[in-house]
Amino acid sequence: MMVEARNIKALKIKNVDAIYIHIPFCDKKCEYCDFCTFVRMEKEYRKYTNYLIKEIRMYPKIKYDTIYFGGGTPSLLPVEMISEILNELDWSENAEITLELNPTDMTFEKLKKFRKIGINRLSIGIQSFQDHVLKFIGRQHSSEDAINVYKMARKAGFCNITVDLMFGIPNQTIEDLQRDLDILKVLKPENVSIYSLIWEEGTVFWSKLQKGILSEIDQDLEALMYEKIIDFFTKNGYCQYEISNFARIDGKDIKIGKIRKFEDLKKLQKNAGRHNLKYWRNQKFIGVGMSSASYFGDNRHSNERTFKKYYNLVDDERLPIDENTIEIVDEVESKKLKKMLGLRLIQEGIEYFEDEKVEKLIENGLLEKLTIRKKIATKEKKIESKVKNNENFSDKIVENTYEMRLRLTQRGMLLANDVFVEFI
Repeated sequence: MMVEARNIKALKIKNVDAIYIHIPFCDKKCEYCDFCTFVRMEKEYRKYTNYLIKEIRMYPKIKYDTIYFGGGTPSLLPVEMISEILNELDWSENAEITLELNPTDMTFEKLKKFRKIGINRLSIGIQSFQDHVLKFIGRQHSSEDAINVYKMARKAGFCNITVDLMFGIPNQTIEDLQRDLDILKVLKPENVSIYSLIWEEGTVFWSKLQKGILSEIDQDLEALMYEKIIDFFTKNGYCQYEISNFARIDGKDIKIGKIRKFEDLKKLQKNAGRHNLKYWRNQKFIGVGMSSASYFGDNRHSNERTFKKYYNLVDDERLPIDENTIEIVDEVESKKLKKMLGLRLIQEGIEYFEDEKVEKLIENGLLEKLTIRKKIATKEKKIESKVKNNENFSDKIVENTYEMRLRLTQRGMLLANDVFVEFI
């Protein structure tokens, strides 16, 4: 199903205010990575940027609330090229504009330039502060590099930084993880995203696993690491708002576990990544660039993963969609996605619904109910006074509206895949 640009522009795309921009270039391919990335291709930067802009122009003009440059390593591109891409986009005054970067490809001057052109959030791929762990997974930076780039980013004016942290790596110990957490306690990033190592087919790590050179970490140890991470951030002023994400809590007036109002949730999640929240809330979004995913209209799909196919389709004024990835999302499928993705949101969860499977999951301690005050409705009732001047006065009646929510317990987080299966 080839999609022509003129047909897309004719669509009235509703409720779309997020765009993901994939930059597929890296200095070095990490041994665990299966993303669509290519190394040592500086000569391709200019052409790829031009084609990204052409693809963006195929879509209707949208005022974006979030813009996310992912990869790969988007910060490898010259600032001028990132600026050219941004110039093709319109965004709201308080938009979140994120750029992923690695500690080895950044200078203070470049950080200041990124801040100047509109980037206001950084996602730093640190993964670990332990040099032997970084070397094992094939990262080029050192612990010192990671800390230095973080401090440079603060000095350059970035007030919204998220840090990636990995766990469950072969030969990684609980002590290694604890040292990583201790450093984060000092740095105090606004958001921390945690990832356990996934053995992806086709990666160097996968090959070594098949040959017996590497072996998977013990599942009990991996679960212990995850629980340690949750406990650490909970005790150190962070809110776990999603299975793999923690947002720093600014202010002492809101306490985790005592949420009774949606207003409190907003305060707790103030530093949460707005762009990714849109994914988990099953909102629609546009993805441009090779391999990027999109969800708009009635389908979800991904773009082509090779330069040749990507360029050729754009030249033909067709969206560079890989037809094999097109998935039609009807009303039934949309409801399933909303439940599965929404359950990843630890604090807000999903709207409660009666179902035997749900009740069984609650009984087994994997899900829990939560009642939250959603809004306050105020009505005014005119009552005639019997006082001498016969004036009317208003009597305010406050009505609380409550909503029953459903969310994962900590045990449910550990067995999340089993829970999600119930909603497929």
